[in-house]
Amino acid sequence: MSYINNLKTFVRVYELGSMSAAARDQRVSAAVASARIGELEKHLGTRLFSRTTRSLQPTEQGGIFYKGARRILEAIEEAETAIADAARNPRGSLHVAAPLGIGKRLVAPLIPDFRARYPNVDIRLRLSDRRLDLTAEALDLAFFLGTPEESSLRIRPIAECPRLLCASPAYVARRGMPRNGRELVEGGHDCLLLRFPGAQEFVWTLSTPEGPRRFEVGGAYESDDGDVLTGWALAGHGIILKPRFEVAAHLEAGRLVPVATETPPFDVTLALLYPHKRLQDPKARVFIDFMVRACRAELAAGGG
Repeated sequence: MSYINNLKTFVRVYELGSMSAAARDQRVSAAVASARIGELEKHLGTRLFSRTTRSLQPTEQGGIFYKGARRILEAIEEAETAIADAARNPRGSLHVAAPLGIGKRLVAPLIPDFRARYPNVDIRLRLSDRRLDLTAEALDLAFFLGTPEESSLRIRPIAECPRLLCASPAYVARRGMPRNGRELVEGGHDCLLLRFPGAQEFVWTLSTPEGPRRFEVGGAYESDDGDVLTGWALAGHGIILKPRFEVAAHLEAGRLVPVATETPPFDVTLALLYPHKRLQDPKARVFIDFMVRACRAELAAGGG
């Protein structure tokens, strides 16, 4: 910014015809103002003012340079005003991804509230339980449950979400109530499995009195769509591992019940992921701030 400050000081010296007056205008000392003019003259290789003990007059080169410097400062002022306006009234499109359960139950219902506040920002929401590559798929932001593998992305944590294992009362009546992960595995319970690309085995890490333990689980039902798994669980086909907020309504209505409560799964982090550069985008910045606040409020209100 030193060169810009030098230009500002030069313009005010030219317009006010006085080094001391320009210094007061710029809220610096006369020595600093004089040094700034000296730096400009050294950089340009020419005198911008003719100085005597009683007067200060712009040179011919100073007059030429003033016109250009004035245009530069006006352009900077216009650009800064445009940025400030964009921050107050952002516009454009944001391509946002979210897992199905989070997207349907948490994110999508908040989009109209965001749009009411920022009507010039269009949201292109993609819902998928498969892992997405933000760069390859031209996404601006993505909601994420867990720990991302891509370290080059910025992470904005939203909340720690409790998870649980649950099944329908019909399934428990037919197959029995597993109290912990050991009974889950040894009892051959049907686990409803979320399939990710490249997954070789299904492991649920549960909290035991001895600490975290990995349980290899299996079952005849698997899908890359979490809502499909929930539907199978409601129909009595097996046990699912879910964030509590995704199945809260079913638990409250008694359509699902917690199982293996002695060894619950660990909480999972809900976060927003985005490339570093997106933080400089006003529409991305207001979306991130809005969603973090709104999602936290919704999760707190819903017991998630």
